Order: sequence, then C-alpha cells, then structure tokens
Amino acid sequence: MLFSSLIFLYAFLPLVLLFGWSAGRRYRNHVLLIMSLLFYAWGGVGSTLIVILSIVFNYFMGRAIHAAPEEKKARRWLAFCITGNLLTLCVIKYTPFVFQNLNALLDLFGMNEIHVAKIKLIPGISFFTFHSISYVVDIYRKDSEPQKDIFTMGLYMAFFPQLIAGPIIRYHEIASQFANRTVTLTGIAEGMKRFITGLTKKVVFSNTFAYPADKIFAMNPGQIDTPLAWLGIVCYSLHIYCDFAGYSDMAIGLGKMFGFTFPENFNFPYSAKSIQDFWHRWHMTLSRWFRDYVYIPLGGNRGGTFKTYRNLFIVFFLTGLWHGASWTMVIWGLFHGLFLVLERGVLKNILPKLFILNRVYTLLVVMVAWVFFRSSDLTYALSYIGKMFGAGENPGVPVQPFSLFLTYDVIGLLFIAIVLSTGWLQTLAERIGQSGIGKIAGNIGRPIEYTATLCLLVICSLFLVRQGYNPFIYFQF
Repeated sequence: MLFSSLIFLYAFLPLVLLFGWSAGRRYRNHVLLIMSLLFYAWGGVGSTLIVILSIVFNYFMGRAIHAAPEEKKARRWLAFCITGNLLTLCVIKYTPFVFQNLNALLDLFGMNEIHVAKIKLIPGISFFTFHSISYVVDIYRKDSEPQKDIFTMGLYMAFFPQLIAGPIIRYHEIASQFANRTVTLTGIAEGMKRFITGLTKKVVFSNTFAYPADKIFAMNPGQIDTPLAWLGIVCYSLHIYCDFAGYSDMAIGLGKMFGFTFPENFNFPYSAKSIQDFWHRWHMTLSRWFRDYVYIPLGGNRGGTFKTYRNLFIVFFLTGLWHGASWTMVIWGLFHGLFLVLERGVLKNILPKLFILNRVYTLLVVMVAWVFFRSSDLTYALSYIGKMFGAGENPGVPVQPFSLFLTYDVIGLLFIAIVLSTGWLQTLAERIGQSGIGKIAGNIGRPIEYTATLCLLVICSLFLVRQGYNPFIYFQF
C-alpha cells in the first residue's frame, strides 16, 4: 500500500486514527502494531512473516545482550545478532547479484552457470534491518534498556510510517515516546499539514518529473543529444528528491499524528556547498547511521590520513551497496566517496573561495552521480554522461525532439521545484515571520494556511485519479 494512494488516504489512515484514538493509552501501541502489520501485509503475507520473525529474534537477542554477565559474552550475543540480521538481508537482497557475477566468471572459463531460485525482494528490508541493528547496538552500548514488551518492540521495527522507506530511527531516540507520547488534535492537524506537504511533493512534482526522466533514460544513447541528456538528468534529480523527501515528510507527519517525533531526513540538499555538506542534508538519518555504526567504529578520522580515506571509501561502498545490488549503485557510492576524499585534500582550501561556484560544483557532481544511480548498467551510464558533455554524437542518427518531453506543465513545475529546493523561500518566510509584519500576519495566517493545505489535498486527489504511474523509488531499498 502506498501513502500516495486513494485507499490509504480515505480508508486506511482514517481507520488507524479512529482505532488508535479509541484504544486508550494501555492498548494504543498494540493497535498501531496490528495496523502496521496489516499495512505491510498488503504487499504480501510472506514479507510480513519475515518482519514478525525479525521482531521476535531481535527482541530476545536484546534481552540476552542486556542480561549477559560479562561484556565478552554480551559482545558474542551482539555479533550473533548482527550476523543473523545481515545474513537475512544478504540472502534476500544480494543473492541474485552474487550469482550473476559468479556466473560471469564461470562463463569466462567455459564452465556451466549456477541456477538459483528467484528470491522476491522484500520492500524496505534494508530499513528494518538497520532498525534492528540500531536496537541491539544501543542496548550493548547501554544507550538504552531492552524493551520488555514485545509488542512495543515490534512497533519500533514495524511502525508503518517509517517501515518501508525511513527515516531510519535509532531506538534510543524514540524509546521514551512509546510510553509517554500524547495524541492531540493540534498534533494531528500539524501532522496532516506536514503529510499533505509531502504528498504534494510526491504526487504533483515527483510523478510529473518521472515521466520525461523515465522516457529519456529508456532511449538508446544514440537518440539522445546534449540538451536532452541534461533535461533527463535534471528531471531525474528533482524526481528522486521530491519522491524521497516527500515520503519522509509524509512519514514525519504521520508520526506526529500519533504523538511521535521523528528526526528530519532532508534539509535542502541541492543548496549544498560541497559533497560533504550534501550528505549533511540528504538522507540525514542514513548518513548518521553509517557515521555512528560503521565510520566511527572503523576509527573515523583518528588513525591518520590514509585510514580516514580508507574508512570513507568503505562507508560509501556500503552506502552504494545498501541502495541496490548492482555495480552502478556501487560506483555511485564510490563516486561520492572519491569527492569526499578530494574535499579533505586538494579541494579543502579551494571550495570556500569559489562562492556560488561551489554550489555549481556540488550540483554537477551530484547529477553526474545520479546517472549511475538511474542507469541500468555501467555501459549505459558512461554513454549517457558522454552525451551530457557532447561526446559520442552520431550525425546520422535521428534525435528525439526536445519539445516532446519539455511540456508546459513540466516547465512550470520545474521552475517551482528548483526555487523551492534551494530553501530561499523558507529563509525569506522565516525572516518575515520574525519581523513586525510576520507577527501581525500570524494572527490571520493560520486559517489561510489550513485552507491552502486542504486545497493541496484536493489537488493531490485529482492527480491520483488521473495518474497511473505512482511508485516510490526507495521502496526497493
């Protein structure tokens, strides 16, 4: 079930709010867990069984780690638990990738291929695996106590707003909220406003940009010229941002409706002044997860220049692999890792002097990297990047007309999305809000704000009735 679907908006969500409100403080976590499992079961009962088994496994592992009489034994339980979680993730997500590459090697030596049964990818498996690891590591580090109630533990792992595509929430960040949160009409109203903001990003903007981006990336590189290649990657860059940031907004808004406060996941990443700054703004919960559970345990930047660079490459190799089982994803991650290393070295003293050009540099690196992220294979990605910079032109091959993809609705929404993604308007609004004008307008602005939000909901509903293409990119991760 998608957040951006009519059945979720007008059937599932109202029922969850009704049941959650009427359940009372004692049973509200139980109700939310049951409804979350039903939400997940919409995509397949088999996947839901994996989630339930993961909940039970990590619940008892957390208690075993906490009860261990000495640190050495606790460390063994932790290693066993992490191995079990990662093994499940690898078998389900990476088995086809491993055997695809193994068969390529066997073919080189003239040996027969190994055939394995097709494994169905479980939506969001990377997200709930990271939640599981966070839970047991936080207990081992004594950052939090193990959850005594398995239903509450299950809700942490399977709560439907963040189950499929995050944000990635560490257990110690939210543990106290399971018992002490308060559901209010004001919170529901604010949550709905945030949810509808995210819904608009997804339905109106992301889905609109998806059409030209997908059409252009589906073409043979020989049919693409330089302007068309840039249009494709600009549309895709805004498509994936509006898609994922919109989902995060919806998840944060839904959490607020039920009394939870989730961490922010995006902070205008396309206004970043460096790749390091980009990763402080893009998918921030993932960046912090890798920092706290991989980069720092590896030594961080404490072991000298070589080890710091090594640790960065390891983290971004894993970041790429986490996003998808393909070499294009690995190269995407390593590409970002390369520029992070360069920014600690030769670019360290240059970038601050570039003024606005450092933003241009960052956008250029990010968009070139997105080509690897979007492409089906490395050959296509390299050909596409060549087209972006004028290489590989074929005079005899007919090129699709630019106007076929740049329609009036795409032009209008591109302009709005580019302006909104920079954060300029938010900064302006904050400054006005702090001024005398803002204080006067604040008294009459709330009714206008909620009226505008209701209008956006109607517009999104009309888009959903009209559109047939409505996936979430990050569901596959």
